[in-house]
Amino acid sequence: MELQTIILIVLTVALLTFTVVRLRTPNYLKTLSQDEFIKGYRKAQLIDVRETREFEGGHILGARNIPMSQLRQRQNEIRKDQPVYIYCQSGARSKQAAKLIKKKRGAEDISHLKGGFRKWTGKVKKKK
Repeated sequence: MELQTIILIVLTVALLTFTVVRLRTPNYLKTLSQDEFIKGYRKAQLIDVRETREFEGGHILGARNIPMSQLRQRQNEIRKDQPVYIYCQSGARSKQAAKLIKKKRGAEDISHLKGGFRKWTGKVKKKK
């Protein structure tokens, strides 16, 4: 086998592994449908991790905005003794946020909204 072929195979495997790891939902994170999310979010800390401009354009009623870009600095605002319900626009940032919250705060009960805010059909509040 040529060296170039071996290098190509190794790079392909590395890229596939990286992709699978990034897209996989961690075991500690529960992915909830909108109905499941609605049933529990009033008893939890509801956090919107989208940027402020996105949040002001419309957010789930009762949500608190802690943008992903500020999450490291604002970790202390998240209680680890209460469930954490997080969402973003599509679900990708909320997975990253969950990983950070788990690692930095040690929170155990973390859930995120399947499909994110763009799939949300429930009550919404917009900044006037």
